[in-house]
Amino acid sequence: MKAAVIVFPGSNCDRDALCALRDYATCDVSRVWHRDTDLPRVDLVFIPGGFSYGDYLRSGAVAARSPIMSAIKAHATRGGLVAGICNGFQILTETRMLPGALMRNAGLKFVCKSIDLNVENTQTPFTRAYKGNSSTSIPIAHHDGNFFADKQTLERLEGEGQVVFRYGHNPNGSSRDIAGIINKKGNVFGMMPHPERAVDPLTGKTGGLAFFESLAGAFQ
Repeated sequence: MKAAVIVFPGSNCDRDALCALRDYATCDVSRVWHRDTDLPRVDLVFIPGGFSYGDYLRSGAVAARSPIMSAIKAHATRGGLVAGICNGFQILTETRMLPGALMRNAGLKFVCKSIDLNVENTQTPFTRAYKGNSSTSIPIAHHDGNFFADKQTLERLEGEGQVVFRYGHNPNGSSRDIAGIINKKGNVFGMMPHPERAVDPLTGKTGGLAFFESLAGAFQ
């Protein structure tokens, strides 16, 4: 599988994402600068965490208007996979590729710690390797991770199986403890926790490993 990691000014998880995709999803990975207008021919676009444009205006609001986003939308329309982690999730909601919004944490503080997650949907290209596991533990590191959507949208997400991960203990006030969602088509995914930070036992927990193993098998 071929993948592209998008890099914005302020991205700080692009190298971690590249290594995890290369080493654990067995991807041929390239970096793509946000001002580029074309993507290489890839199966997966990965939008990493960080603080694109310093979270100026709103988290992800400026990045969502970068030139590369038009190519990413076209990639998704063709059925290509798109994953947004933390700031990447924020960017996907700002582009309306995913519903809802990520607001300031309810406690108005930056939260950085490992968090227990309930795995709600293992029938996606991003989570199939979690099958048989009802929970995992993955680090979070965000100030604006409070997922919000109106009641109608939340009911639709729940009813159509689009809630993929849910917090075991809500750290930020997210509606219905939502930590990660997928679009109706099943190819655009966003989550606030960082699976790329939980893949190597030498550096701690490995709760994110199954995320990359799922991607490794997505096109087999």
